Amino acid sequence: MKFISRIQLWGDQNHPKWLDLFRIILGIVLVWKGISFMLNLHAFTSLMTESGLPMALSLSIVAHLIILFHVFGGFFIALGSHTRMFCLLNLPILVVAVLFVNLSQHIFRPYAEFWLSVSVLIGLVVFLVEGNGKLSVENKAEKMV
Repeated sequence: MKFISRIQLWGDQNHPKWLDLFRIILGIVLVWKGISFMLNLHAFTSLMTESGLPMALSLSIVAHLIILFHVFGGFFIALGSHTRMFCLLNLPILVVAVLFVNLSQHIFRPYAEFWLSVSVLIGLVVFLVEGNGKLSVENKAEKMV
């Protein structure tokens, strides 16, 4: 536990302001992908079925959890509230997306989802370490108290 506290302290002390812009963009991309999944739920479930993942849970439950984590997680990441927690919740989803779903498709074709998934995965890892930053709701709330 002390190691995690040291990582959080380092991330809070060494967070440049320009990195907050990327946190906001990451949150907006997650919300966008969550809404995109919601609007194309049938295409999403057929993609999951074609990927060959073992279906221990119902696809419907998994799809709705992914949408929930993307939309609410992206919203709170963009605001800068509980960033580390929502990055941690979205991390397994993106690992599965990169390794099992998008890697099986043609990754070198134009507009491949693989590269977006890799970029979002890297962003989640960065903000899991870095945290909220200076332009965040939690930072403003701390200053008001």
